[in-house]
Amino acid sequence: MDMPAQLVTSFIASAAFGLIFNVPRTALPQCGAVGMLGWLVYMMATELGMDEIPATLIAAFLVSVVSQLFSKLYKMPMIVFSVSGIIPLVPGGIAYDAMRNVVENQYDAAVQLSAKAFMISGAIAIGLVFSEVIGQMIKKSERRRQ
Repeated sequence: MDMPAQLVTSFIASAAFGLIFNVPRTALPQCGAVGMLGWLVYMMATELGMDEIPATLIAAFLVSVVSQLFSKLYKMPMIVFSVSGIIPLVPGGIAYDAMRNVVENQYDAAVQLSAKAFMISGAIAIGLVFSEVIGQMIKKSERRRQ
């Protein structure tokens, strides 16, 4: 699939999950934009030869940063944007393939895919937390200056 189609699909997926999670309708375009931006960074990083796990970490970090900015700009909780924006990065296909291999008694492939899905999920969590920690450190240092 070419890049523009993937970007449109990631935008729609993120906005649709925002709709499912009862995000205010006025914030759906921003939720889609956050997801699309995260997917764009992920795709660019993987096309440059980066492994999927660090690419996911960078993309999740960016999703969290943009979610923080949008939360201040639109006066909404950060989670409104970050949950919808992280959806394209979730390794659902890899987890599905891992379970399919378990059912087909191909345990070697199942363990490898499960480990990969677990590490990608961990990279998402670390990216979100890392961004939040850096944001808190910046806020704290700004308060000390004043």
